[in-house]
Amino acid sequence: MCFSLYCGMRTHDYDKLIIPLLHRMLNLEKLDLQLNNVFHNEGFIEENSLKENIINYMPCLTKFTFNIRLFYPSNRTNLPSNKDIQQTFKDFKNNQIISYVNYFEKRKYGYGHIYSYPYRMKYYDNVTNNFPGGLFKYVARVTLYDDHPFEYEFFVQIS
Repeated sequence: MCFSLYCGMRTHDYDKLIIPLLHRMLNLEKLDLQLNNVFHNEGFIEENSLKENIINYMPCLTKFTFNIRLFYPSNRTNLPSNKDIQQTFKDFKNNQIISYVNYFEKRKYGYGHIYSYPYRMKYYDNVTNNFPGGLFKYVARVTLYDDHPFEYEFFVQIS
């Protein structure tokens, strides 16, 4: 069995609605999870969170693709770096995982994006100066968002 969940709207209920829904899918073999605007007070969703809350509940799962963009309060003192977060995915099976995080101090929140590569969506929203690069065959729309101005080199990278 396969299941695809796409949520393009803002959600504050990742832990209350999405995770319990996925826990009911014990026999799922393929999961495609696309969550566009998750507001998550618990911080960045990383490998351990995905394993503990999703993968461990699906013993038949053979393929897991995902694209999760999340916002969370960044009023904590020890915030993980891009390298720290990417390191949490080192043991993730059968997937190349791309992740990056941005902190917006004036607004007191963090923005994170994690996805399995290759990226299959038709859009790539909220690209920041921390954009990791890559080949995006399907992307037809890009939106930019950052506190710092984008430089010429950035536009060369995404073209």
